[in-house]
Amino acid sequence: MAELRTARADEIARFDAWSATWWDARGPMRPLHVTQALRGRWVRDAAERHFGRPLAGLRVLDVGCGGGLMSEALARAGADVVGIDASAGNIGAARRHAAASPEIAARLDYRHGEPATALRPDERFDLVLALEVVEHVADVAAFVAQVGAAVAPGALMVASTINRTWRSALLAIGMAEYVLRVLPVGTHRWRQFVTPDELEAAARVAGLQPQQRLGMRYLPLLHRAHWTHDTSVNYLASFTRPAGR
Repeated sequence: MAELRTARADEIARFDAWSATWWDARGPMRPLHVTQALRGRWVRDAAERHFGRPLAGLRVLDVGCGGGLMSEALARAGADVVGIDASAGNIGAARRHAAASPEIAARLDYRHGEPATALRPDERFDLVLALEVVEHVADVAAFVAQVGAAVAPGALMVASTINRTWRSALLAIGMAEYVLRVLPVGTHRWRQFVTPDELEAAARVAGLQPQQRLGMRYLPLLHRAHWTHDTSVNYLASFTRPAGR
């Protein structure tokens, strides 16, 4: 039986076209640089609390790694990171940037493909990330099931995405893409946004237990981001797989 593909061909083509801009902190990916820095600090703190130790030596999976912003940051913190992405352009950009730092590149393993094809069936990780990727897949439940299968017993998964609300249509698409132009037009499609309850339901089916949920607010004119209790636009959620399962 053929593997179920969750990546959308049009989304892959779009990110292939943008791949050369990943590491330009003042280019089209500037909002992602800002928000990934905030998420990166949260992920490191959450992992250290969960495991009771620093990231060094932990095995991390970064699904939808893009140009490697988060993967590199975690590798610099000492983690061994596998970064996968359905866009060949993104993986190429990630590999080229990592090559400039051989000591970091040694802890990075970038792979082109989806979880079902880029990972071995028996691969498991201490920390699994799906940051700003859920809203770009064709089948959320199937994607979460594939990603969740890589979460080891007792391990942690963190996902971030955009809620499907009128506020996200106004702010994440209308203002960000068409008015302020801080994101390329076409970056997001409202119907593909995922509510926190939908994400949590998919995670439970995958055998994961919800832990924490919080919102993030991005200020496009100032290019700043901070955490908030409001999850109506951007939000982050963490999950664990119970030990022994």
